[in-house]
Amino acid sequence: MGLERLHIFDAKKWRNIIQNLKESGFPTDDIIVRPLEAQKSDLLLVHTKKYLKSLKWSTKVAVITEVPVVALLPNAIVQYSYLKPMRLQTGGSVLAGKLALERGWAINVGGGFHHCSADRGGGFCPYADITLLIQFLFTTGRIQNAMIVDLDAHQGNGYEHDFLGVSEVYIMDMYNRNIYPRDRVAKQAIRRKIELGNKVEDLEYMLKLRTNLKAALEEFTPDIVVYNAGTDVLDSDPLGLMRISEIGIVKRDEFVFEMCVKRGIPVVMLTSGGYLRKTAKIIADSIINLRNKGLIGGKELTF
Repeated sequence: MGLERLHIFDAKKWRNIIQNLKESGFPTDDIIVRPLEAQKSDLLLVHTKKYLKSLKWSTKVAVITEVPVVALLPNAIVQYSYLKPMRLQTGGSVLAGKLALERGWAINVGGGFHHCSADRGGGFCPYADITLLIQFLFTTGRIQNAMIVDLDAHQGNGYEHDFLGVSEVYIMDMYNRNIYPRDRVAKQAIRRKIELGNKVEDLEYMLKLRTNLKAALEEFTPDIVVYNAGTDVLDSDPLGLMRISEIGIVKRDEFVFEMCVKRGIPVVMLTSGGYLRKTAKIIADSIINLRNKGLIGGKELTF
């Protein structure tokens, strides 16, 4: 309905990632897996009934999306146009987690709603897909522990609230300390916290990533790594306020996958934040680079 023009987020980002990938010849349609929409029974594994019920009020969703005009829309439109696509992405995250364990890796071209917790949405994030992914794998007996590596420019306070005091989930979060959400309580859940400032460039960023991810994997041996690969660290991103180059993002993703592949740890990648239109092409280029380097291939993407 044109409402996406009122929001800083590029609503065509995920479609454009796939389009860019297809233009490169990878992946082909036969290796793309389409997820099912997360149903209420699935969401209740993590979310409270009260929270899910609150999403039936457009005013509540308007706060989460930070688009005030959404409050004026009939909730049926909000459900169909916004929340249903988010439930599909949430289903994609859970499916990607399952596929990663079966095949070594998976990428959900979407997801990474790291500001949403069991009882609260925010920061454009209506469903706690990272928490749900991990809890699904726990409850079905597929894993005993997990590591979250969050390299989005923003602190992942949603799942951090959910996993406070949970020793089986190791959280490494590298983010700009000067921007949203500045959640002090959630920070208590982070086992390896790397706080950066504005205008951080490639050299400092990669040195800190290399040092800390290597140390994290020496401290903790996870059954799966959930990699939240936000591209809002990109230079000139209006919300991340950092200065990482396009090649810096490609090399960042390559390093994370390299560390997991070397250790035989399944890895699932979620694309999370990124508020410039060119990020879709950068994500596609990064995925193609992973394939060219032999870090992925012959398996599946989900969207």
